[in-house]
Amino acid sequence: MERRFTVKDFANFIFLSLLAVMVLLTMYMVDRQWNKMAQMERVMQEQADGMRELRSLMRAVDQQVKRGTFNATIHSDESVSHQALVGSEIPEAFRRAKLATEQPGYHEGDWHVQAFALNLKTMTPLVSSDVYASYVQSYVLESLLIRDPDTLEWMGLIAESWQVSEDGLKLTFKLREGVNFSDGEPLTSDDVVFSFDFIMNETIAAPRARAYFEKMKAVTAPDKQTVIFEFKEPYFNALSLAGGMSILARHFYEPYLKEPERFNQSKGLLLGSGPYRLQDPRGWTPDLGMVELERNPRYWGPILPAFDRLLWKVIENDSARLTTFRNGEIDIYSARPREYKTLLEDADLNARTHHFEYMSPTAGYSYIGWNQGSADEPTRFADKRVRQAMTYLTDRQRIIDEIMLGYGETAISPFSPRSHQHNLTLSAREYNPEKAKALLKEAGYEDRNGDGVLEDEKGDPFEFGLVYFQGNEDTKRIVLFLKDLYAGAGVLLHPKPTEWSVMLDLLGKRSFDAITLGWSSGVETDIFQMFHSSQTENGGDNFVGNRNPALDKLIDQARATVDEATRMPLWQQTEAIMHDDQPYTFLMRRKTMAFIDKRIHNIAQTKLGLNSGFVPVEWYVPLEMQKYSD
Repeated sequence: MERRFTVKDFANFIFLSLLAVMVLLTMYMVDRQWNKMAQMERVMQEQADGMRELRSLMRAVDQQVKRGTFNATIHSDESVSHQALVGSEIPEAFRRAKLATEQPGYHEGDWHVQAFALNLKTMTPLVSSDVYASYVQSYVLESLLIRDPDTLEWMGLIAESWQVSEDGLKLTFKLREGVNFSDGEPLTSDDVVFSFDFIMNETIAAPRARAYFEKMKAVTAPDKQTVIFEFKEPYFNALSLAGGMSILARHFYEPYLKEPERFNQSKGLLLGSGPYRLQDPRGWTPDLGMVELERNPRYWGPILPAFDRLLWKVIENDSARLTTFRNGEIDIYSARPREYKTLLEDADLNARTHHFEYMSPTAGYSYIGWNQGSADEPTRFADKRVRQAMTYLTDRQRIIDEIMLGYGETAISPFSPRSHQHNLTLSAREYNPEKAKALLKEAGYEDRNGDGVLEDEKGDPFEFGLVYFQGNEDTKRIVLFLKDLYAGAGVLLHPKPTEWSVMLDLLGKRSFDAITLGWSSGVETDIFQMFHSSQTENGGDNFVGNRNPALDKLIDQARATVDEATRMPLWQQTEAIMHDDQPYTFLMRRKTMAFIDKRIHNIAQTKLGLNSGFVPVEWYVPLEMQKYSD
């Protein structure tokens, strides 16, 4: 007899389905409650630790009072503040953050939510290589010094004071007392010494960092609060190098020296003394699809940051990122030129956002890097004439005018045209296909069979793949524009849209014909890492294989020249050589075009650009405009 599906069966099916859903929901709620309880237990433990530290401090104060050595006056109506525990004087590094707290609408709380255009491969210091990871790390790791964004002079952060010897070879720093890592362990000069030794350890995959520190002879600690940096020879950037080194916690990172591959392959080993921290300093992984930092309750600084949390969502698609911003789910949106023009006319968006348009004083540059191969196996781009020709074939002004809508300027070199490093006699090569064809013919490339494509002397066509990040629409437009432009001159460009993690692997292996990327810039740009021939080996950042003994010599001389008036002409000579060599076709420096939610307050422009990523943190959200809560 045939079995029929009856109403009773249907009812049983619905009942079982509901039961399964209820079980899943119950499991989910229990899991959430368990996580919440674990979080509360951790917070309570930290509060207990804090109370023990406070009692210890109060006992010390009591002893000083009994000895008559404590001269501070405490009024009965004053509460003990975070600032009072670390001292009554505000360090200069916290001046701007302190002024923010004095604004009428200032209030702690809320989250600052942003978006990354790509997923981070790793957040572990030294192992990570992209600017996004560095941005996150800047909230967690701290250095001895930071720059004053108003004057560009150095200010003490972890360092209370410092001295430079007359010959510039020895820098002595006095550390502040009371600086702790986020797990409560004190930061001392031993941690500073360890940080340098860890970087210089050959088993640690940190070739980029080691390249910068190669001029340093030793770092020593005569006592817990004093650290001395000694250099092998004069170095123009010595104070920046020593003072800007991120301090790693010895007790946290030292065990990985026994298993360096665990460190080198790690994804999220991040613990520091900064105002924010990972909830689990060992637990971040790329598959989370976001980065979340929580405010460090043990932060040593006199001014706590306003935001409870910093959150970065990974949204690789440009359109999806804009939609998320329109919906108010992220606080900042860096617009592409065409979007920017359109969004300026959006009345609803402009009613709830600020917009900013400026050329950052430290704006980086985009480029096409031509892989020259090795000395034993050179590529066609090893010929300087070919690289020059490719730059002549690249109509950068049209890219800026038609794709960037004028929001940019042609890059001449790694140096900003407003920098003292720039050689004023140089100008960007203009689009000139006839000169390009002449150079290519001189290098042995011409159309030998009449098919419109250049061939070398063996008859092989001039073709190459150009690797670019697949998630950027403007870069895609530029590559397709160049494909048509180059084809008109008989050069075949094959676009290679690529995921970010794969791009990093290709760079490490130097497995590409050409690649388009960007470098960030600083107040003064040290080009050793990118263009010195020594950096073609062991994972250095000269991944295009640039080699020029004359350029190497000038870079070495400039870096060893402390006097600025003598150093700048040397940098200008290096720029002239790079302008002739064209190891990159330097594309452009882009203007920043940003929209920021009006709930964010205390936005300001400085000599270092917008104060969006400053640490100590200066931004806040007034209480009535807050939308997230811990």
